Amino acid sequence: MKAKDVMIPMQDYLSPNSNIKQAVNLLRTAARGQQIMGVMGLPVIDEHKKLVGMLSMTDILKAAYPCYMRMMDLGEFAWDGMLESLTREEGTKKVKEIMTSPVITVHEDYPLMECVDLLLKNHIRRMPVLDKTGKVIGMLYMRDIFFAVTQSMIEDK
Repeated sequence: MKAKDVMIPMQDYLSPNSNIKQAVNLLRTAARGQQIMGVMGLPVIDEHKKLVGMLSMTDILKAAYPCYMRMMDLGEFAWDGMLESLTREEGTKKVKEIMTSPVITVHEDYPLMECVDLLLKNHIRRMPVLDKTGKVIGMLYMRDIFFAVTQSMIEDK
């Protein structure tokens, strides 16, 4: 199997100039295949239709969780409502300020073995799939690869 056999065709994407609040709304309502169920990350595509980054739920949570907090042992510190407050403050930032870039991608004809290798070595769960011209045509998700390749394990043949 190849990446194009398992990918979900491109439906939703973000602009680098969108704000985080707009991005969150799209992440929560994005289509994945035929279902509108939200996604954990989306490609960021500029006005020239060029892939410039990826924005994931992890990127948004990292932006809302200050790096200095990881270095402190605050014990009984009053955490109630703090993350929600910090997250609200992040809502006006631009996607380009917190997106992950550069992006690990695969071409539509990559064998699934290479795709899995990239996912595992880079600790990622999704990758944009590019056509021969470099245009994003779909998304490849770890979950979909898992179900595709383990189907042979459960078949009675």
